[in-house]
Amino acid sequence: MEIKKKDIRALSKDQLRDFFQKEGDKAFRGNQVYEWLWSKGAHTFEDMTNLSKETRQMLEDHFVINHIKVDVMQRSSDGTVKNAVRLHDNLVVESVLIPTKTRTTACVSSQVGCSLDCKFCATARLKRMRNLNPDEIYDQVVAIDRESRLYFDRPLSNIVFMGMGEPLMNYNNVLKAIDKITSPEGLGMSPKRIVVSTSGVPKMIKKMADDDVKFKLAVSLHSAIDEVRTSIMPFNATFPLADLREALVYWYEKTKNRITYEYVVWEGINDKRKDVDALVQFCKFAPSKVNIIEYNPIDDGQFQQAKSQAIDMYQSVLEENNITVTIRRSRGKDIDAACGQLANKD
Repeated sequence: MEIKKKDIRALSKDQLRDFFQKEGDKAFRGNQVYEWLWSKGAHTFEDMTNLSKETRQMLEDHFVINHIKVDVMQRSSDGTVKNAVRLHDNLVVESVLIPTKTRTTACVSSQVGCSLDCKFCATARLKRMRNLNPDEIYDQVVAIDRESRLYFDRPLSNIVFMGMGEPLMNYNNVLKAIDKITSPEGLGMSPKRIVVSTSGVPKMIKKMADDDVKFKLAVSLHSAIDEVRTSIMPFNATFPLADLREALVYWYEKTKNRITYEYVVWEGINDKRKDVDALVQFCKFAPSKVNIIEYNPIDDGQFQQAKSQAIDMYQSVLEENNITVTIRRSRGKDIDAACGQLANKD
């Protein structure tokens, strides 16, 4: 019977050192292997050229490296790059590289499909198949960093967890991945350049605050009126706005980090003055800013981008109330790489 090999990247550095000692080798070999796996991004044991052939074979006998593979890479006319990433079990997620003049941002996935049920999002229609492991999240970032260097001649500068999945429903693995991304033994990125975007899971927002995380928080809000929000994001019935607001106040009191609200305005859904007034009131509970995002249709008529007058109304009312607002144009629409469009289309 074939023995199922363990994914070596599930082991800590100490566990790798212990493994080598048990095999009668020196503990520092564990440090070497750890560096190959994380800092150098080795895909195979053969890549580990400072280890002897015997050592590489021993690793091959005991372990696998469940590395992701970029199956299909598409480049948009605006420079955006979308990767269809095949996982070791043949499931596929997508990640996106978004370039501007001053930065390159990786938009990474945290789940195959999604745990939640937002009606306007293509990913939500896939349902959740499984959570991504920390190394699978990390690998997406490594792949995009390489593409950033190749196509834009600069390293990756920012990361947003706004790809497929609800990051707070895969909390432990997302935090482990961020630990690796920010570690000097990994990619050494500053946590201040990382944004975790959630649809709003109050209990987990409080847990993040208690865990003293250093990255930034964004919330996909889209309405500050419970009935409206529940009609487009049905899980809001379980996590109503009062609970979300309480969690966000707790987050700010603990971290002193301003909250970003991601907000799409749709025609006939949340494009009235009462919608803006409700948002203004919601923003006043804790320091925040609002990103109004252009909507990207997902092939049905229920959700349509609001008229420009409605967007202008949001902008002027928010600014009158001293709330920072930016209007964000979508990138990568021609390759279905924009917000809400990630759904593994062929």
